Amino acid sequence: MSKHLTLSFLLLLLFFFLISCDPSYGRFITHRTYFSLSSDLVSDGVQQLRGPPYLALNRSSSFSAESTCEQTYGFLPCTTTILGNIFLILVYGYLMFLSATYLSNGSELLLEILGPGIIGGLFLPILGALPDAMLILVSGLSGSTETAQSQVSVGMGLLAGSTVMLLTIIWGTCVIVGKCDLVDGVAQDAQDTKGFNLTESGVSTDIWTSYAARIMMISIIPFLIVQILQVLGSTSGRHLAVLIALIVSLLLLISYCLYQVLQPWIQRRKISYVKHKRVILGLLRYLRDRAVGRLLKDNGEPDEEGIKKLFSVVDTNGDGKISYIELRALVVGIRFEEIDLNKDNAVDKLMRDFDTSQDDHIDMTEFVKCISKWLKKATHIRTVSDDPGSHTLRFLNAFHQDTDREHDLLYVGDESDEVMEDAGGSRWTSIKAVLLLLLGTLIAAAFADPLVDAVDNFSDATSIPTFFISFIALPLATNSSEAVTAIIFASRHTRKTASLTFSELYGAVTMNNVLCLSVFLALVYIRGLTWDFSSEVLVIVIVCIVVGGFASFRTNFPLWTSLIAFLLYPFSLALIYVLDYVLGWS
Repeated sequence: MSKHLTLSFLLLLLFFFLISCDPSYGRFITHRTYFSLSSDLVSDGVQQLRGPPYLALNRSSSFSAESTCEQTYGFLPCTTTILGNIFLILVYGYLMFLSATYLSNGSELLLEILGPGIIGGLFLPILGALPDAMLILVSGLSGSTETAQSQVSVGMGLLAGSTVMLLTIIWGTCVIVGKCDLVDGVAQDAQDTKGFNLTESGVSTDIWTSYAARIMMISIIPFLIVQILQVLGSTSGRHLAVLIALIVSLLLLISYCLYQVLQPWIQRRKISYVKHKRVILGLLRYLRDRAVGRLLKDNGEPDEEGIKKLFSVVDTNGDGKISYIELRALVVGIRFEEIDLNKDNAVDKLMRDFDTSQDDHIDMTEFVKCISKWLKKATHIRTVSDDPGSHTLRFLNAFHQDTDREHDLLYVGDESDEVMEDAGGSRWTSIKAVLLLLLGTLIAAAFADPLVDAVDNFSDATSIPTFFISFIALPLATNSSEAVTAIIFASRHTRKTASLTFSELYGAVTMNNVLCLSVFLALVYIRGLTWDFSSEVLVIVIVCIVVGGFASFRTNFPLWTSLIAFLLYPFSLALIYVLDYVLGWS
């Protein structure tokens, strides 16, 4: 409710501003020598006074020569003054912030009802990038080619600014607010006793977050394509380079959306496989403890004779076959550590693994073959000592540690604490979600163009390039909701929330690099604009590679990594300034 009151107050304030900014002209006092025509004079009704005896109506050449602005949609306010444009940027920026907030809230409500899949993988990322995409679209859509070429730098500033802000200021802040004690490279949930120790305090994530970072790095390929192919001398060749980059960007967008749709299924399959490995490990340890001989030879190969002797331990009725009931009795009798195991599901998977003939029984050959297969996997984990008597135990311990590490990276917490809407309220929740999405989309569509015009007018009034204004100011409007959510989530000091936080940041950057870039490239291609953004592309590539390189090959981030992230922001601004205004790249 408070959000709606805030919006109402803002709209009321804007209404009064519209009234006060209605074009009008005042009168000023001047001397008669400034006039060339007697018709310019208007009596003020006062006689025999010293000084200027007349009032003139807006005829001074100094006023008529002032720059003018064009009202967006023919009625929204515009101004050529610095303070006036600052006010307009703040108002329109706040409206874009509301748009992003409504789209985010509506998407989350829809996700609660319909679950991940298409909604979580397709619509959520697109809706999250909609305000940015809308601003980029309107920056080069209207006006002449010359006007579009001038204003499209607003779109590039927003595109580069959003990516840099998310991967520097927001990324570094999340590391600081989410820091926990690091023990052996793993953050200990809710333990923060190291203070601001640069090496022993920080955050850690799951392996899926590293995958998201790698995808983010792949998403910079269109930037590299369009930039490298700009070496083509002719105008048509450079136009073709933009088209090729656009096609690649669209293909990456489709691929990323498909990955997001399939990701829950992929995660469940991988986690299920790791749990199955834990069951196998428990089974191997159980059989080793009851083995008459050894399970491994001196050369590390499975000892089939020793494995055959174990068959009779499992085949309790002595009929030469292990039935489902006997296998289930074996699993129930094994104590599995640190694993929430569904016994029936585990037995089903073991049966499929052993029973290659699919006759619902496990014979001697199938038993030996399956146990040998898993022992070979265990021996490939690491090299054991030269002590032949410790072969099996050392292999199994190595297998256990590797499985634990794999499970820990894949699975940092269950989702049982998530509260889902009950079925009775799903109808109202659906209506509320759709209304929020519609409202957010309408606000973004209505006020994106006025915001771009305000930035352009502010640039004219201050002589500050539009790129730097949009690079610094616009991401604060379009990404504020996402940034606040990420910081609040990271402050819960758990690996699970840290993983979700950084995955969202990498996902947002990926959508910037594919969806928003696709919109930008389409504008450049369709309007026949010149690609003149070498320094901006270089900054995006550098920031994505540095942060993405960190996150792709490690899952723990000490506090010193946040310092590097923070330094990348001023470095990006300085690099663009030097390349464009000192070395003359643009």
